[in-house]
Amino acid sequence: MEEKRIRIGITHGDINGVGYEVILKAFSDPVMLELCTPIVYGSPKVAAYHRKALDLATNFSIITSASEAMYNKLNVVNCTDDEVKVEFSKPSAEAGVAALQALEKALEDYKEGLIDVLITAPINKHTIQSDTFNFPGHTEYIEERVGEGSKALMILLKDDFRVALVTGHIPVRDIATTITADLIKDKLSIFNNSLKNDFGIDAPRIAVLALNPHAGDHGLIGKEEEEIIIPAMREMVEKGIQCFGPYPADGFMGAGNYTHFDGVLAMYHDQGLAPFKALAMEEGVNFTAGLPIVRTSPAHGTAYDIAGQGIASEDSFRQAVYVAIDVFRNRCREKSIRMNPLRKQYYEKRDDSDKLKLDTVDDEV
Repeated sequence: MEEKRIRIGITHGDINGVGYEVILKAFSDPVMLELCTPIVYGSPKVAAYHRKALDLATNFSIITSASEAMYNKLNVVNCTDDEVKVEFSKPSAEAGVAALQALEKALEDYKEGLIDVLITAPINKHTIQSDTFNFPGHTEYIEERVGEGSKALMILLKDDFRVALVTGHIPVRDIATTITADLIKDKLSIFNNSLKNDFGIDAPRIAVLALNPHAGDHGLIGKEEEEIIIPAMREMVEKGIQCFGPYPADGFMGAGNYTHFDGVLAMYHDQGLAPFKALAMEEGVNFTAGLPIVRTSPAHGTAYDIAGQGIASEDSFRQAVYVAIDVFRNRCREKSIRMNPLRKQYYEKRDDSDKLKLDTVDDEV
């Protein structure tokens, strides 16, 4: 069944960070090579430099095209200038160019059908900027290049803990004016569809966090809950989406109430990511929902502070591989079910009896 093995495209990210370290460490385990066919878009010379500097034993095969990728091997496609220089822990324009070249080649191959999913190692969002990359990060660029008009939703996850964001990489001062009822409805719709199609949850339950402290305290600390968030949620409930709240973020997360839901929709970046990373940083995964492409990445950044020291953990990257494989398989399964609806009765439904107990969730507005 080797022909069914999922082809995973991996971009090397910032060559001065920990990208190659976590990639090489993850695929030093032969079991990983049994799960998929990994294709690294980067530089064989840079990969060899990292391997030697970090005293890693991981072998890889050099190929000229993803179509040549070999089973049970870590494959590396050269996308960069052979003379590119590695300087651990230092941001450089050269590293930014190398990161963009790898990303562009991987997306081209995805469009050609040469890879099934994409995993992106961390980039430096400053050095990668160019005439062709004028975006806050990977997510927005990938949405533009291969989104086919669809809108992306950032989901951070570890196991059953999933946090999505209404607003992403924008200044804090712009959050309140950016949040609209239509935006919330769009994000709830994408989140709901992703939980169904990407994670195989038949009837997802989504908790919505408030924007203001104490959920606005009935308008005393802000009116966004009463005027924007709650009306948007009511509309989505009428359309069959199970969403609850809005809950004050501090109490909701502090009490562990996220365990009662399949997903949590936060209003802004740090509201969702701060508690998520406190609870799940080591094995957290960033998944881009809503797009035709399956794209994941580790939840950490370039980690310049430890680059080149051999102490970076590969756990988050490994989980990113697992999530990409699971989502791809779930999408294939959902597609098969839609094409053969009578077969759905043969799939065992998940037991959600322990999931949501509304009487245990405090501070619901």
